[in-house]
Amino acid sequence: MPRPLDHARRAELLSGVIAYIADHGLAELSLRPLAEYLGTSSRMLIHYFGTKEQMLVAALETQRPDIAALFRGIEDPAVLRSRLSHSFAINTAGHGAVSNRVLLQVLGAACVPGSPFDSYANDAIQVLVTAMTETLARIDPAHDDPEAAATLLISGMRGLIQDFWITGDEDRVTRAMNRLVEQAVLYSR
Repeated sequence: MPRPLDHARRAELLSGVIAYIADHGLAELSLRPLAEYLGTSSRMLIHYFGTKEQMLVAALETQRPDIAALFRGIEDPAVLRSRLSHSFAINTAGHGAVSNRVLLQVLGAACVPGSPFDSYANDAIQVLVTAMTETLARIDPAHDDPEAAATLLISGMRGLIQDFWITGDEDRVTRAMNRLVEQAVLYSR
């Protein structure tokens, strides 16, 4: 009879997976070193998650913020600009930065044809673009193409966050972020 899952231990492992990948990267992820870091065995990781890829997707899903709540109730461009600037700050510092570093690696891996992360990456992008599109359309019902503006804003922010992690140039990237937000939201009045 299979061993029942300890859900508290599973949640603890998922949190550790995110921390490990943020520190060691996704490219060379191997179950044995990961299991050692987590204080378990590769056999137990398979028991809890099935495959390495399923484990990573499960870990990422525990980190996904409530995107609808992030944009809920925004009726004014100034509030949207403020919320986006706050989101940028969270995703470049602290706990949000850890999960974002992992997410960026997964999005990169999803670019490979047949990637096991393709579905997760598509969903992660679509959730953000949909929420931003709805917000821009709500702020300015006459906006000519809120979906294109949302795509530009979300993709631009993602690129700037990646730029920040690669270069560490906080001043330049923050200035660029402020300009991106100002220009993207400028037309939503």
